[in-house]
Amino acid sequence: MLTLTNAQVRRYAEAANMPGGRFMSDTDAQAEGLPGQIVPGNLSLALFSRLLAEWSAGVRLKRISATFRALVRPNVALTLGAVVTEKHSSDHGDFIECDLGLENADGERLVTGTATVELA
Repeated sequence: MLTLTNAQVRRYAEAANMPGGRFMSDTDAQAEGLPGQIVPGNLSLALFSRLLAEWSAGVRLKRISATFRALVRPNVALTLGAVVTEKHSSDHGDFIECDLGLENADGERLVTGTATVELA
C-alpha cells in the first residue's frame, strides 16, 4: 500500500514543471471543475517504473504504456501491481511482458498498463 500526500503531489508537479492548479491544491482543482487535487499521470507512470526497476537488480525498462481510467487522488491508499504475462528471448536479450495496475482500496482500477522489461 502507498498513499501520496497533497504535499508530495504538489512537489512532484512543481519539480516536473506542471503548474496546473489541479495538481497544486483541492481549491485550485475545484476551480477547474474537479472534485479536488489529482495526481499527475506522469507520477503514476513513475510509480510503475519504480516498481519494475526495484523488482530485480539489473532489469531495464524497455517500454511502458498506461491507460488512465479514473482520477488518482492524494490521501487515498493505493496498491501497485504487476503480473508477468509473457517471457521471450531473442538475439537482443531476454524479456518479460507485464500487465500493470494501480488500484484504490475499493479495488477500483484507476490506471492500467503494460511494460516490457529486459532481464539482466
